Amino acid sequence: MKAASSVQGGWTLALLGLVRYRVVVILVATLVIAASFVPGFFEARTLSLGLDRAATMGLIAIGLTVVLIAGQLDLSGGAILALSSIAAVGLQGQLGQFPAALVGVGVGLAAGCFNALLVAVLRINSLVATLASMLLFRAICHLITDSRPVSGTDPFFGIPLTQPLVWTLSARVTIFLVLLLLLHLWLTRAVVGRNLFAVGSNAASASASGIRSRWYLFGAFVFSGLMAGIAGVTFGIASNTGSPVFGDTIVLTSIAAVVIGGTRLEGGVGSALGTLGGLLTLAALTTAMEYQSIPAYVQDIVTGAILLLLILLDRLTHSKRGVDVSLTTLARRLSRTSAGSQPKEMERTIR
Repeated sequence: MKAASSVQGGWTLALLGLVRYRVVVILVATLVIAASFVPGFFEARTLSLGLDRAATMGLIAIGLTVVLIAGQLDLSGGAILALSSIAAVGLQGQLGQFPAALVGVGVGLAAGCFNALLVAVLRINSLVATLASMLLFRAICHLITDSRPVSGTDPFFGIPLTQPLVWTLSARVTIFLVLLLLLHLWLTRAVVGRNLFAVGSNAASASASGIRSRWYLFGAFVFSGLMAGIAGVTFGIASNTGSPVFGDTIVLTSIAAVVIGGTRLEGGVGSALGTLGGLLTLAALTTAMEYQSIPAYVQDIVTGAILLLLILLDRLTHSKRGVDVSLTTLARRLSRTSAGSQPKEMERTIR
């Protein structure tokens, strides 16, 4: 009886470990499925093209990772992307290409400051504040362009952004990966990065312990706006176009990628590498389904189902917070379970 309960406990712990590392499991499963449907999926050229397509969404997701860890939400990233692309492309004739690009990044930074003012200073709920700013920024895009796309002065100016820079990775992908690595180091190595998790878990308790929670919230929204601005500038320059309809659905997809990567909507939990895993999962799924000519609405259904499944699994691990499911503990417990079951099997064989 004791051996049976030990075996059951071992398998329960193994299941919890599987749930704990669900991001890795679902990423590996997605890559295997994609490779089985797409010939040459793991070839360097195919992987680099997939990453290049996901780079713009990845820049938005980097900013959202910080905002979600802080326990907030930012819906305005797509509108900021559109506004920054219009500034970076539309002002090339007046300012020149590089100054216009800097203005586009500045537009994203200013939009992030506006969101930060609404949430951190005026203390408006982040969902309501960024929804209002999203509508405002999108309206400004339509107003200044008369609802028409704008073109740059040189269609070849943005080609280097999509050309291989490191190995087969384009400059746009390299920018994304470097920023993601810097965010990972900041969240894991810097004291201010670790304080962000405390703010997201409980802002009031963090403030009581001496952490200036409002400033962290302010910085999170400024950073999110900056990332959206960089995404808009790189996307606009690469396509030599700025449009008021750019990024109309990119925020929802980016939030899905961040949540799939293990960041909790309630705040206090998340990682940059998890966001990368979520992005790669969505990119692999999209590539495989597009290769099979699966309609876009079916792709949305699959993405939504995966998102719901991972949220349910997150609830399961959250309810078992006191259980140690590290890889070392899992290996030790499973080895004990196997060793404990061997004498029982020998006893039954002798009888």
